[in-house]
Amino acid sequence: MTVGIVVVSHSSKIAEGAVELAAQMAPDVDLVAAGGTDDDRIGTSLEKVLAAVEQSLVDSGGDGVVVLTDLGSAVMTAESAMEFASNPDAVRLADAPLVEGLVAAAVAAQGGAGVEDVRKAAEAAGSTSNSAAAKRTDLPDPYGQDEPDASGDFELINPMGMHARPAAKIAGGLSGLDAEVTVNGVDGMSIMALAAGKGSSLHVEARGKDAAKAVEYVGRLVKEGFGEL
Repeated sequence: MTVGIVVVSHSSKIAEGAVELAAQMAPDVDLVAAGGTDDDRIGTSLEKVLAAVEQSLVDSGGDGVVVLTDLGSAVMTAESAMEFASNPDAVRLADAPLVEGLVAAAVAAQGGAGVEDVRKAAEAAGSTSNSAAAKRTDLPDPYGQDEPDASGDFELINPMGMHARPAAKIAGGLSGLDAEVTVNGVDGMSIMALAAGKGSSLHVEARGKDAAKAVEYVGRLVKEGFGEL
């Protein structure tokens, strides 16, 4: 079992499309789309969202559910559904951008993260997606920490550079390691928005027990072109 994820959108097509995208990176995660009204108009439905949450609670086997939303009234609908849920303590609402947050959450869940860590992964994606750090490829570690336990520099050789699938592969592998990793100054679990095209250099720093393994893992993915060559 893994943490379940529910996507609440004013549009059924947006919810279904976001789920389809995230499923490519997290095939073992239960993703449920709850978009549009009961008659598929633009809007939200408490009944539809509550049914999705309850389904996800069952399918997750008690591991918990994270809910992501698009616009303001969707948040209110999701909050109401959580109040009526059979196990509200097992449901978390993530304050995150729908697409970036969903992919980050799905990857975290695929890696076996708990419900609170899945929520944090979604929100971390939001905190970096609009930051200057996420848009540059030459920044040092922004946290001012001590020297890393391991580091490496790797040149992107895959045609599209850093995009959702490579970012998901990196995050998925790092989730199982005991290490804090940054890639060009951005948390390794939240690099979806990192602007780095083919030929760009990734500077990887890692701290912790598995620091060397983490750097080696990222370096291997980059050198293999993320399987896209």
